[in-house]
Amino acid sequence: MDRILVIDDEPGVSELICEVLGRIGYTVETACNGKEGLRWLKSGSFDLVVTDMCMPDVQGDSIVRHIRNSDRGITPVIGISGTPWLLEGVDFDAVLPKPFSLKSLVDTIQQVKVRKASTVH
Repeated sequence: MDRILVIDDEPGVSELICEVLGRIGYTVETACNGKEGLRWLKSGSFDLVVTDMCMPDVQGDSIVRHIRNSDRGITPVIGISGTPWLLEGVDFDAVLPKPFSLKSLVDTIQQVKVRKASTVH
């Protein structure tokens, strides 16, 4: 997994995630809201998406639904939220409640990569 899309309406969160993932070798694009995230998803291909759940326009559950109903439906999606109970029952591959450590994010990405590799082969 080389290319990751981070969708979060909190600039500090997305900038920090982008910086950390960039330092360990990922190419990271960021979207400042769900609408912009959908534009990125329509115009490009990503190996993984990290999306906030609660955003003012398009929320994380709509993002994951869009991905699952597209020709890229197997793209792993990690949901993040300060209200983690809203993530229950949504088709995320993994969930991280805010606040989370950057180590737990990196570990979760690695776990999702391993699961994806085992289902593809």
